[in-house]
Amino acid sequence: MATDPTEQLVRLFAEESRVRAFAAVALGAGSTEEVARAAELSPKETAVALRRLREQGVVTAGDGGELGVAYGLFKEYAREAARRESPCGGPDSGDERTDVILRTFVRDGRRLVRLPAQWTRKKLVLRYIAEQSFEPGVEYPERTVDAKLRAWCEDSDDIDHVTLRRYLVDLHHLRRSEGIYRRPAAETQAADSA
Repeated sequence: MATDPTEQLVRLFAEESRVRAFAAVALGAGSTEEVARAAELSPKETAVALRRLREQGVVTAGDGGELGVAYGLFKEYAREAARRESPCGGPDSGDERTDVILRTFVRDGRRLVRLPAQWTRKKLVLRYIAEQSFEPGVEYPERTVDAKLRAWCEDSDDIDHVTLRRYLVDLHHLRRSEGIYRRPAAETQAADSA
């Protein structure tokens, strides 16, 4: 069997009887008989389709034998597909909530869609932009900073590179001195944020 979940699902649902049986379960059919009736399948077709759907884990049987869809499996496949599609592997902080926020506001790991309205989310996105764009301790002239931040803003009508730069300086993600910008080391930045 194919190892790619998307390919597995395509193969699984290539058979019409499986699609119909799955749809019946998704719409609330809880027993084999209910699935056969709702999907308009013979008892044998229903049994074969459900066996295959259970083998692949997309349909489960509860403690009382009632059938249900394994929605968690589909969520897992969707997360896996999102990670594969992102050229840089996508934001992966190890914290699912943080990653969801970053994927909402950042595309392809390098393009800002918009800044969140909620301040805690905005700070999280800005920290990510600083970490992805600037090495700690390296000095950058303003022209280089502007070029890096302009690239983040290409797909956003809501924000420009100057506003982004101001936020990064205000939040101490960048330090500015005589037209030179530097991202502080992590320990210094954590102390400034406290």
